[in-house]
Amino acid sequence: MLLAFNKPFGVLCKFSPEPGRRTLADYIDVARVYPAGRLDTDSEGLLLLTDDGALQARIANPRFKLTKVYWAQVEGTPTEAALALLRKGVDLGDFTTQPAGARLIHA
Repeated sequence: MLLAFNKPFGVLCKFSPEPGRRTLADYIDVARVYPAGRLDTDSEGLLLLTDDGALQARIANPRFKLTKVYWAQVEGTPTEAALALLRKGVDLGDFTTQPAGARLIHA
């Protein structure tokens, strides 16, 4: 089974209760499905859920290098130099992110 869910802002990507916080359990009443990846609590958008462990791993595990696309709303307009840094990979101190196909879009 594969479910597509438009996760709202402020919802935790887990089913277990968190006092005072909304979780997937507040929206999805299907037994034994698990998120294939996650979105941060302050993010919203498509979240896939499945009961197929192999599919969940294929989508979520970085070793499979499945390409994912994100649209990010930021304050101000990113400069070409900032986008170039994302395309190169960002040094976060303990590791460097993988290069991203970053580009400016106008919504």
